[in-house]
Amino acid sequence: MTDTLNHLVLLPRPHRIDTTGGVYTGDWKQVDESIEPADFDRAESYTLELNGERVTLAASDSAGLFYGRQTLAQLKRLAERGLSIPNLRITDRPDFAVRGVMIDISRDKVPTMATLRQTVGLFSSMKINQLQLYTEHTFAYTGHEDVWRDASPMTADQVRELDAWCRAHHIELVPNQNTFGHMERWLKHDRYRPLAECADGWIDALGRHRPAGTLNPTDPKSLQLIEAILPELIACHSSKQINVGGDETYELGQGRSKAVCKKRGNGAVYHEYLLGVQRIVKQHGCTMQFWGDIVLEHPELVAELPRDLMAMVWGYEADHPFDEQCAQFVERGVPYCVCPGASSWNTIAGRTDNMLTNISSAVRAGLEHGAAGVLTTDWGDNGHWQTLPIAWPGYAWAAAESWSAGKMSRTRLAAALDIHVLGDRADVTGDVLLDLGNVYQTVGATTHNASVLARAMYEPESPAGDGVTHDTLAEAKRQVTAAIDRLDAADITRPDGKLILEEVRLAGAMLRHACDLLSTRDGQPLTALSHTQRAALANDLEPMIAWYQTVWLARNREGGLIDSAGRLRGLLNLYRAS
Repeated sequence: MTDTLNHLVLLPRPHRIDTTGGVYTGDWKQVDESIEPADFDRAESYTLELNGERVTLAASDSAGLFYGRQTLAQLKRLAERGLSIPNLRITDRPDFAVRGVMIDISRDKVPTMATLRQTVGLFSSMKINQLQLYTEHTFAYTGHEDVWRDASPMTADQVRELDAWCRAHHIELVPNQNTFGHMERWLKHDRYRPLAECADGWIDALGRHRPAGTLNPTDPKSLQLIEAILPELIACHSSKQINVGGDETYELGQGRSKAVCKKRGNGAVYHEYLLGVQRIVKQHGCTMQFWGDIVLEHPELVAELPRDLMAMVWGYEADHPFDEQCAQFVERGVPYCVCPGASSWNTIAGRTDNMLTNISSAVRAGLEHGAAGVLTTDWGDNGHWQTLPIAWPGYAWAAAESWSAGKMSRTRLAAALDIHVLGDRADVTGDVLLDLGNVYQTVGATTHNASVLARAMYEPESPAGDGVTHDTLAEAKRQVTAAIDRLDAADITRPDGKLILEEVRLAGAMLRHACDLLSTRDGQPLTALSHTQRAALANDLEPMIAWYQTVWLARNREGGLIDSAGRLRGLLNLYRAS
């Protein structure tokens, strides 16, 4: 029988739902459970049957039972909303064995333990089974206090606690520590600067001076540092994998390794260092994950990669060439995961349409080419200005697609957010989040991996882009205001419901400010604005910074707040400059 129960909004949507006649009238707590491995051909599978007054749940393993219970809990939630639940039989299993999310805790938000526990609970309800916390300097490594002292880092005891919490929710907490590029927070200290590829910084493709961020791969002391720190992080996790990063090593060959790279090639030098990190990882019984972008720039090296690692194929635009990149690893027999993004960072309120297409494209390519799994990333570039609810649509869509690809529409996503994530009985907030996330398209121009409105605030002298006019900005502001006004009707039952509304309203206020900033500038530098114009912008932004700090501390530790709010204060200072 085909799935005819489209009115049942579940997250993720099961692969098959068959009605068996009549309405379920039984006790939701009385469930006959069994594990029947011989009846299933895939791990984490289950069948769930509601028949009269009885619920029967059979599964391939304990994880399958757990996920069957999550579906039952969602059906109960629908019944509590007054929906009549028919007698039915659900047959379900995941499309991917790995369904993960990576959260950036290094730029600049380190969530509180309460926030992390709540997030793990949410992920498990959506059948996500892997979590990574992207780390640069926010783990409290023994003997390296100068790196993490002001960052409110995760301690070893906290990671162990979180690892146990994850295991109880059938989630693997995979350690994550960048080990090559993105080491700015280490290399800025005198103690570590001699390890930098470009100790005095480097010039990027746009001519901007950047601080040292990449280790010198030709210095043995670089690997000695990694060998010293990784065991402590690995020991806090039960996982036998670790993501060692290795992405965006922009400086490679520009500084201390220049002569060697000129002789042997940047790719060969990168490859040798990567294998050095893998040797360290293997000594501790772990499989190494690494970001695949640099290797893909040197495709001849893909064939030289060992087969006992995991390449992470990442890209965050709707048109990212996942098909082409996956095929390169498949052709050479290298295991890999596809890694789309939540499209929340550098945006304030997200990029909904980009997110939907980017994730679906990655999932489709992964299914076609045999990817090991999906890891959806949520970064914190340029101050991590997006509040937590802004990322929830991306998490939910990725969970839905990586469990049962193609089963959920945008309309169903909004409803699923309200019912299963937000607990909004008025069915308002889900649509508001998705609508705010599409304002990025209204302004008349788009930009790579960001929104024009967010960029206007973290790079206030940058050009707005062709197509941005007073009219497009006025329309964007009108759309934001209309969306935020709809929140007055929201009825969120979660204990943090008031906070959620504050977080979304703050996002709206920041978007409106960005519209005003671009409209006031009208292509001019800030210094060309009149005192009255700059004073008006300052008067709008100043109380917003206090609001931002309050909202930040409701879910996150204090450590990164100085840096993040400092970007807003820097903009305020530009407004006030004479």
